[in-house]
Amino acid sequence: MRIILSRKGFDSTAGGCPSPIFPDGTLSSLPIPDKKSPISYGQLVSGGVNTGDLVQDLTGGKWKPEHRAHLDPDLNAATLERKPGWRGLLGQAGSAQGHLRAQQIGPGDLFLFFGLFRNVEQVGGRWTFAVNSRPRHVLWGWLQIDRIVPVDDLAPDELAWARYHPHFQYGEDRNNTLYIATEQLVVNGTPTGLAGAGTFEQLMDKLVLTAPDARLTSFWKLPSLFYPSEHRQLSYHLDLQRWKLDGETCYLQSAGRGQEFVLDGAEESEVGEWLQHLLEEERSAVAI
Repeated sequence: MRIILSRKGFDSTAGGCPSPIFPDGTLSSLPIPDKKSPISYGQLVSGGVNTGDLVQDLTGGKWKPEHRAHLDPDLNAATLERKPGWRGLLGQAGSAQGHLRAQQIGPGDLFLFFGLFRNVEQVGGRWTFAVNSRPRHVLWGWLQIDRIVPVDDLAPDELAWARYHPHFQYGEDRNNTLYIATEQLVVNGTPTGLAGAGTFEQLMDKLVLTAPDARLTSFWKLPSLFYPSEHRQLSYHLDLQRWKLDGETCYLQSAGRGQEFVLDGAEESEVGEWLQHLLEEERSAVAI
């Protein structure tokens, strides 16, 4: 299994602000704007809050409930009304898809999505960013690949349940590709009891990529399994000057460019142990 750290959601460039961390610790990744999308922010719900209200409050009205949202990746069935057969989906195109193809990403590999987040609070009935909070990069969701499907290869009646997705609104593009989630997430050959795509509901320290007290959100603290070696590397991060190894952890000045960072060559047992650690609270919640 290869791990793809995939940057998705609002930030200072796409959308104009971080995604929110609610007072109870709930994470809500805001999809970036997309004029061609058939979905409006007002149609979406996350953490029990209407996403249209959120984007209007947090952007000072730059984005409103009627504006169109690029719901991608789409990981949570409760976000939008679904047709039978729905599964988690990610669409990719352009240079990012070219990178994934060059890295030979395939079925069984796992996307871990991260984005820029900041704590919010309600003041006078409106959502606003908490004054003393700082933005940070946080892992917020996952998708394990079952199928990889070029959109242009689909017959008109294929994947009827997926036709709402923004990547169906593109013109002819041989690089336009869908990644369809597995029914169940499997780690090291063992079913986890979780869906093949989902979101981390609550902020936890282990989901935070930004190192504690880091001046830049892009300065990360990671498990040592990410540290480069002769057979292991993280794409876009081959320069050892970006890295510092510190026992069972390492520090990385992550790249400002690139959406998909692929970890290849890590020991399967190390990757599995780390993923089990990330997912243990989610499994407990499902069991309850």
